[in-house]
Amino acid sequence: MKDYLATLVRDSRSQIAARNQVREYLQARILGSLQRSGAMIPLAFHGGTALRFLYTLPRSSEDLDFALERPSDLYDFHAYLSDIRRQFEAEGYQLRIRANDQKTVHTAFIRFPGLLYEIGLSAQLDEALAVKLEIDSQPPRGSILMTSVVRRHVTLRLQHHDRASLLAGKLHAILQRKFRKGRDIYDLLWYLSDPAWPEPNLILLNNALAQTGWSGATITAENWRGLLKERLHGADFASLRQDVLPFLEDPVEIDMLTWEDISIVLG
Repeated sequence: MKDYLATLVRDSRSQIAARNQVREYLQARILGSLQRSGAMIPLAFHGGTALRFLYTLPRSSEDLDFALERPSDLYDFHAYLSDIRRQFEAEGYQLRIRANDQKTVHTAFIRFPGLLYEIGLSAQLDEALAVKLEIDSQPPRGSILMTSVVRRHVTLRLQHHDRASLLAGKLHAILQRKFRKGRDIYDLLWYLSDPAWPEPNLILLNNALAQTGWSGATITAENWRGLLKERLHGADFASLRQDVLPFLEDPVEIDMLTWEDISIVLG
């Protein structure tokens, strides 16, 4: 499998692109392990990496995000991590896993020390590439679930939020995050440039906002675009472009991440 990784990155346009490819391959293998462990029964995949795997979002993403959507007695966080460790160690990978399930969002950092050195992407023997898992154990109600079979490095059967719910999650991040994040704004531009993408799941969005202390107006079909424009007006788009640029498949797309283009898609 490491030979496959070395072949995968050989023709990458840059070292950053190569690292993104390696991380995505590891994400796919982790998703495969979670699937085999039964995690796709209680968990639903969402967030930027879900967009990448399910709908070919043309940017790489760092984290694997899930919501616990079914009874907690079907969920075993530490068993999933043990299975991930067992799978990779059987193939000769070194792993370091640091996990925390003491908060509402359960997190795990899965680090692969030495891997970048082995495949020629780092001069530092001990540099570790990491994949972060985040599982919301008390997600807001109102999401709609789907199951899709996709192939990205491996064939995966993934339970996930539907398209309207995925958009609602992105709007929640933009409206409530304490700082503006270029990857969020790029994703928003990508969503809204597709006229076939459904309107956001407003039940889920309002429940998520209420859960995180939103003090603004109830979000409706009539006001959500205007509220986003207010939130993004005056943003430092130069900084936003710098945030997302290392993750883009086609760096030329960065030229479209402007207030003018966001204004067009928001109407």
